[in-house]
Amino acid sequence: MSELAPNSPGNGVQTVEISPDLAGQRIDNYLLNRLKGAPRSLIYRILRRGEVRVNKGRIRPDYRLKAGDMLRIPPVRLAHRTPARPHSAVLERLGASILYEDPRILVLNKPAGLAVHGGSGVSYGVIEGLRALRPEQPYLELVHRLDRDTSGCLLIAKKRSALRRLHELLRENGIDKRYLTLVKGHWQGGTRVVDAPLRKNVLRSGERMVQVDDTGKAARSIFRPIRIGKKASLMEVQLETGRTHQIRVHATSLGYPIAGDEKYGEPEFNQQLRAAGLTRLFLHARSLRFQLADDAHPIEVTAPLDETLRHVLQHLDLSYE
Repeated sequence: MSELAPNSPGNGVQTVEISPDLAGQRIDNYLLNRLKGAPRSLIYRILRRGEVRVNKGRIRPDYRLKAGDMLRIPPVRLAHRTPARPHSAVLERLGASILYEDPRILVLNKPAGLAVHGGSGVSYGVIEGLRALRPEQPYLELVHRLDRDTSGCLLIAKKRSALRRLHELLRENGIDKRYLTLVKGHWQGGTRVVDAPLRKNVLRSGERMVQVDDTGKAARSIFRPIRIGKKASLMEVQLETGRTHQIRVHATSLGYPIAGDEKYGEPEFNQQLRAAGLTRLFLHARSLRFQLADDAHPIEVTAPLDETLRHVLQHLDLSYE
């Protein structure tokens, strides 16, 4: 059995009835939020062992809670620790990166190199930084995630009702997500649609890889050329699913690996672009477009490229704005 959490009421198992405002949330995310400070590895371990139950049955980490679900939470001991506070320079940068805000949501231009949340050796990320920046804000939660090296539009919910609605839109492909990426080679074939299932694979070293596999989850990306060069091409990618490393794996499967991709890319191409100052993955979440309510105007947010990526495009004579 897992150990007792200092902030758990009593010394035994907790039983919680899920209220309607929590419906639709993934069980792993719910536990991470409820068991503050618990590492992800612990959350997935108690789920895997069946110590967490919903309606007396085992569930997967991606199970979405329903109103009225009876949730069993085992006692878990968490180490007492003071959360790391982001440096003031990081907080200032986050504050300056907000692109759009209303009473329900905010969208920021996530800087490359900053994780969206703490964990796995990272003491803090964007969400911890925003909470430190706005201690008076009662609710701030990530709606989706971006890889650490990916920059661009990141959506944050300021209300539980907004988070629930946005998760519905994500499941229904109701959020138009566009990315900019630089790929190796002279792109051919115009707009190309990639329907290629993806499966996660963990290597013996513990590194997580994703590969095209017919037994994987459905994944669909639309690649549109913006500027085509001899050695590299600037692409817009529209995601119709949101699988881990989807754009990176789909691009490589087409024979056009993404610049700066150390996991799925081409080392020689990456080395050539380091001379132009590219020391990161060239992948940028360019825009989001969605409608929170049926009677509301669509919300559309665009994130500008940072100076490093603009310089790389100038070096390759692929600038477009």
